[in-house]
Amino acid sequence: MKETELSRKIKNLRLRKGYSQEELAEHAGLSLRTVQRIENGETEPRGDTLKRLAQALGIGPDELLDWAVEEDPSALLALNLSALCYLLFPLLGVIVPLVIWVFQKDKIRGINEVAKDLLNFQITWVLALFGGYILLFVIVFSNLTIVGPFSFFLFWGGMYFFNGPSVVRNVLRIKKGEPVRYELKYEFIG
Repeated sequence: MKETELSRKIKNLRLRKGYSQEELAEHAGLSLRTVQRIENGETEPRGDTLKRLAQALGIGPDELLDWAVEEDPSALLALNLSALCYLLFPLLGVIVPLVIWVFQKDKIRGINEVAKDLLNFQITWVLALFGGYILLFVIVFSNLTIVGPFSFFLFWGGMYFFNGPSVVRNVLRIKKGEPVRYELKYEFIG
């Protein structure tokens, strides 16, 4: 039989992992001959064999069957622009990009790195925003006269003004083909 698309995928993933056929067989709990037959296109892996191979290669079985990383800058732009949902409600700036990332993960070249950077920034921003709200409320209710309603709006406006231009700047970076770079973030997702 001739080499199939799936057999090429398995071979490419094995080589990317740096495994020999023997090592893949060992990690997957399969015989060497089974791995050889699959890579030569003599047989198609099904069921448990497919699951074992995917697990040994560090991916999901569905990714193995539907494996095609494509170049799509518009998806990266949409991911970044989705962070602007924070304007409606702060947590939407995390939830919407997270949902997009989950559905596009490993299908679009570069989306994992962009999503992690964006989500780390948005999570840090949301925590700082809510932490600032709590701090301002504590100060206001403790009757300190140095902080008034003006300080609350100044803080709120400053936080929102910082987020929007950061997202827009990175959208422009993507359009220019430059890497995304969000500043002032904590690494929650590694």
